[in-house]
Amino acid sequence: MYLPESFNQAVTDSIKNNWNLNALSDYGELTFQYKDVARVIEKLHIIYDAAGIKKGDKIAICGRNQSRWGIAFFSILTYGAVAVPILHDFHPEQIHQIVNHSEAKILFVGQQIWGKIDIAQMPGLEAVIGNDDYEILSSKNEKIADTRSNLNKLFGEKYPDSFRPEHIKYHIDEPDELAIINYTSGTTSNSKGVMIPYRAIWSNTEFAYEVLHKELKPGHTVLSMLPMAHMYGMAFEFIFEFTRGVHVNFLTKVPSPAILMKALADIKPRIIICVPLIIEKIVRKAVLPKIQGKKMQIMMKTPVVGDIIKKKICDGMRQALGGNFYEAIIGGAAINQEIEALLKDIKFNYTVGYGATECAPILAYEDWTKFKMGSCGKAAPRMTIKIDSPDPENVPGEILAKGMNVMLGYFKNPEATAETLVDGWYHTGDLGTIDKEGNIFIKGRSKNMLLGANGQNIYPEEIEDKLNSLPFVQECVVIQKGEKMYGLVYPDMDAVEKQNISQDGLKAIMEENRKTLNTQIPAYEQLAGIRIMDKEFEKTPKRSIKRFLYKDAEV
Repeated sequence: MYLPESFNQAVTDSIKNNWNLNALSDYGELTFQYKDVARVIEKLHIIYDAAGIKKGDKIAICGRNQSRWGIAFFSILTYGAVAVPILHDFHPEQIHQIVNHSEAKILFVGQQIWGKIDIAQMPGLEAVIGNDDYEILSSKNEKIADTRSNLNKLFGEKYPDSFRPEHIKYHIDEPDELAIINYTSGTTSNSKGVMIPYRAIWSNTEFAYEVLHKELKPGHTVLSMLPMAHMYGMAFEFIFEFTRGVHVNFLTKVPSPAILMKALADIKPRIIICVPLIIEKIVRKAVLPKIQGKKMQIMMKTPVVGDIIKKKICDGMRQALGGNFYEAIIGGAAINQEIEALLKDIKFNYTVGYGATECAPILAYEDWTKFKMGSCGKAAPRMTIKIDSPDPENVPGEILAKGMNVMLGYFKNPEATAETLVDGWYHTGDLGTIDKEGNIFIKGRSKNMLLGANGQNIYPEEIEDKLNSLPFVQECVVIQKGEKMYGLVYPDMDAVEKQNISQDGLKAIMEENRKTLNTQIPAYEQLAGIRIMDKEFEKTPKRSIKRFLYKDAEV
């Protein structure tokens, strides 16, 4: 098994070994081969030298997914600087705050972000560089602009006899050296700067190689559709694939169903990395309507005939996702139990992983052929997971993790670090159980847990999972007011409009949903009412609802 000495060594080896293969593409636009990536990295290093960037200095990147985002990222780490990826969905004030808090000296920025931010609000920056063409948008030092203007000449002088693989000499990283400061997406609170060391990104990359090297090889293709500034997409749709000689295709546009389906059909990715929303939409729109009739339900339970129908459904789903993938790895949020039961029944090749930014991101995973439904896999290699509970199999407790993937702490936030890292154990804030085989079952966020009138622990995510399965519910949040529970529901407006349902009719449907739900859950969890929301819930870039915004909502 290939085991590089360090992360940057893995990057070096992949570039040299895959010199003439396609590396990064903006889907439908331009493509960089591995040798092209190496050349651009060298040119960016020349600019960093001109800007006076030293080892350990911070360089931020903010923009939509694209090849040049990825090249900028690798140029930072291979130089020995620290990458600060910033989600382009953040508000301008948040971008200003992160750039300042991280002490970034250079900011790579997409054109759509550049028009919104105020350079005067980020006085520590030496330069702002455009993501689209690496033009200098702003600089304090004339030498930076002059270097960019004469970059090809300077590059030619440095490598007069052409640039070759043997010229590559990247920063030699140490295991506990800081590589990335990744600001969390703020599902439950304000963002914190997670300090990710090289050992964590190396371990995550090695993990992916260990579990997928037989299925994902040089020359294979993947589609990157998750935000690259979020560790889930960065680690498993980009970093691992690049170190493996895989061709990464970036979906540079908003992934509407039509754009996404065409890209999947064209690229035929070898693995699918996604959040539950993508799989659930395909199932709800294309599968459930075809199998919900009584006749079809009976046929699906009939021996032989049922197997044929299920195989046809599974084949259809596979084709919708490109038809060439080994497995779909679902992460970032919990998958709906009803949808998961159907996926398991039709033998769809999916698995559910578990991660956190603080672990860069992997905590648990299992191959789809061994995956246990309802779980999120087993502890990943080089990680130990335990449940803080007197009876970890039956009584939920906080999930604790220790190992190579765990962060160094939160940047300039010793209080939050001390709360989260205790005696080497990362306190996830998630509640779960673990069975005898080591399969982990998440029950919810400890911050989300509610307390019933008689002291019962209530996990709103479990109630929401059932409510999401009822008619015309697209997404929901369960909140507590005094001793009573209420549901906030954003309806499936496409279905509502298609069936021409009035507002009063929709209210009646939701009341029936409430009554149905209350027959499925204990008395202390039952909903006293449902409020229909007039717009979608605000979400993080990984599509998790920002629950803390709705805990005081009127009902």
